[in-house]
Amino acid sequence: MDSVFYGRFDRHAHGEGLKGLSTHYCPGCGHGLIHKYIAESIDELGVQDRTVAISPVGCAVFMYYYLDVGNSQAAHGRAPAVALGHKVANPESVVLSYQGDGDLASIGLAEIIQATSMGLPMTFIFVNNAIYGMTGGQMAPTTLSGQRTTTTPTGRGRITGEPMRMAEMVAQMDAPVYVERVALFDNKQRTRAKKAIKKALQLQVENKGLGFVEVLAECPTHLHLTPLETEQWVKEQMVPVFPLGVKKDLEVEPWFDLGTPSFEPDDVARVIGGTAEPPQQFGSSFPSHIHEDDIAIKFAGAGGDGAQTIALVTARTAINEGFDGTHIPSYGPESRGGTSYADVHVATQEVLSPASPKPHVLVAFNPPSIEKFGPEVQPGGIVIYDSSVIPQPPKLDPSIQMIGVPCTQIARDLGKIMVKNVAALGAMQAATELFPERSFIATMRDALQKNCALLELNEAAFAEGINACREATNAV
Repeated sequence: MDSVFYGRFDRHAHGEGLKGLSTHYCPGCGHGLIHKYIAESIDELGVQDRTVAISPVGCAVFMYYYLDVGNSQAAHGRAPAVALGHKVANPESVVLSYQGDGDLASIGLAEIIQATSMGLPMTFIFVNNAIYGMTGGQMAPTTLSGQRTTTTPTGRGRITGEPMRMAEMVAQMDAPVYVERVALFDNKQRTRAKKAIKKALQLQVENKGLGFVEVLAECPTHLHLTPLETEQWVKEQMVPVFPLGVKKDLEVEPWFDLGTPSFEPDDVARVIGGTAEPPQQFGSSFPSHIHEDDIAIKFAGAGGDGAQTIALVTARTAINEGFDGTHIPSYGPESRGGTSYADVHVATQEVLSPASPKPHVLVAFNPPSIEKFGPEVQPGGIVIYDSSVIPQPPKLDPSIQMIGVPCTQIARDLGKIMVKNVAALGAMQAATELFPERSFIATMRDALQKNCALLELNEAAFAEGINACREATNAV
């Protein structure tokens, strides 16, 4: 077992002295015991070199300081999703997701339900101490009725809900093969906890299915009790609400055989319908007349205006031209009439932040969008707006070039209102010369190859947008 734990723990004092041989957990905390049982089980099963432990935010996060196995840290609540990725990418791995109650039963509830409903052979250890431990003792989904926390100072009442029983919730699904709730408050319970953890791992090693073990653990710090008093509290207060025992235990045959996945470029291209052939490039250099190495663009309008679509076309065109391109959508609360937007970056090397809070270029389809984002455009930037819908744009920095193009009217004249966004894309191309016309046309043709009937209409809208932009700039 010494080989499963690191010889020294760097969490305290850089691994020096006594602190390098002890965990950082509070006296009486259950995490240390659970770590011990996990390490013993991994050692007894002989799977140290195959094990990947996933630890998210919370007290559980520090497991990677102690277990000498593969480790991945996940965002709060997302450990099941990360675990799933590890398992399907490397089916021979033994994947252990280790989460607390504030993590698994709250922000990560959707992830744990989806992951356990799939039933792939993985192991989930759920540490339930009825409180948010690391972040200050707030009420957790498993906090007991009447229990005082920093967010329920008079006790958890009915208006804040009842405790969630995660073991029962997971057990009622068809896919998991083993679910048990254990505790740590005396030697008998600790022996059962060790056996449950090992069994959940062994079922995975044998490719039989998914195991879920909920451990009722102590948190003396936030209960304001001694370790011995906390053990008694778990026994007398938690167990009646969270009954111990096996919730599900199926006898099944080994079934998991996805084979070894391939990450070879040709195989990936075949699966996604791609090609190893590079796209044709029409530009000769980066559009440094806008910015020397990273151009920020924002497309904004009401839901249905098509801002997201032309943002994606722009990002793909950037990639086809050999640059890094990113597209981040953001949808407003209104399906119509408000503003949703998409941020696009085009960079010579790597986009360091995909958001565009201070864009060089803004394409706006409605008044709320130009009023909200127009003042954020960088001095010397460009704003293209739909003058059919925005007859009087707001006054912006005098250095900003304002170009009104009747995108909606162009689309009406072509007989299809939905192509007003493509007219705006053409206007942006003419106003910025971001990429050659043929670059955008090639991207649109590729996107519409399965719907060729729309290609001629979109190309016409793109050309009309270019012409309208040139007319508007020449008229100034």
